Amino acid sequence: MIKLLRQLSGISMCWLIAACGGTSPILTSGDGSGNGGTPQETLVWSDEFTGTAAQGAPNPANWTYDTGGGGWGNSELETYCAYGSTTAPCDAKSPNAYVGNDGYLHIVARQPASGVYTSARMKTEGLQSFEYGRIEASIKMPEGQGFWPAFWMLGDNIATVNWPACGEMDIMESIGSTPSTNVGSIHGTGFTGSAIGTPYTLTNNAKFGDAFHAFGIVWSPKKIEYYVDSPTNVYATYTPSSLPKGAVWPFDAGKFFFILNVAVGGSWPGSPDATTVFPQEMLVDYVRVYAEPGSSSAAVKSTIKK
Repeated sequence: MIKLLRQLSGISMCWLIAACGGTSPILTSGDGSGNGGTPQETLVWSDEFTGTAAQGAPNPANWTYDTGGGGWGNSELETYCAYGSTTAPCDAKSPNAYVGNDGYLHIVARQPASGVYTSARMKTEGLQSFEYGRIEASIKMPEGQGFWPAFWMLGDNIATVNWPACGEMDIMESIGSTPSTNVGSIHGTGFTGSAIGTPYTLTNNAKFGDAFHAFGIVWSPKKIEYYVDSPTNVYATYTPSSLPKGAVWPFDAGKFFFILNVAVGGSWPGSPDATTVFPQEMLVDYVRVYAEPGSSSAAVKSTIKK
């Protein structure tokens, strides 16, 4: 509750009612800073990561886990651990993902032994998925050589059509050695890797680990707009015309689910080195999905298991 009261600046009281278990409201105000919705948006779903325990479990109605190692197709070095896992090198007493009584989700990259790394990769697959709307998370990034934090989405149909045909939207993706830059990108059949991505860099040497920042997209049929801190601060817009010849636009084919993770090592960031400090954590204040007014995206399609 303390965290929710902290966020009430610019938000009508009906939002608080919904966050405490009421129906999804119409937001009547918002300051565009990541603290609330724009006028007349409908909050469809959110996880505010409120908890009373020092290291509580993320809500199992919202989150499950990818677990294990093997590089994940990117030469990553970590083993991903579910909350409560006791399978070595995971340690339930030092969880890699937990909700603290500070009101944040913590995803922690650890080094339990020399050359051994653990972290967490949380996902809403099979639990919460959405098509269209404004999607936003408030995140404070880790920093240092070898870290690769991300907030991204994959198509629900991945089990049947596989990646990249399912589509991928990387809303927040960065590496710890360039802590002032986020890259917003899309991937699909005929456009993988760095083919379609746009960097956003903070000014005045500010770092994304210095404070929380809102990372979001406004997703509508045949268009995805990427922003940082305000929906008015759009730094990339992708449409089917953005794709190379022969590529397939997968972002109007159904619902997508969320992934939050911190990788260690990999083809993009490279391995940790002598300068790397463990543990490092990504903090998440909230993840929210809004239906947008005045457009077809207002009819957000969702799968929400109660």
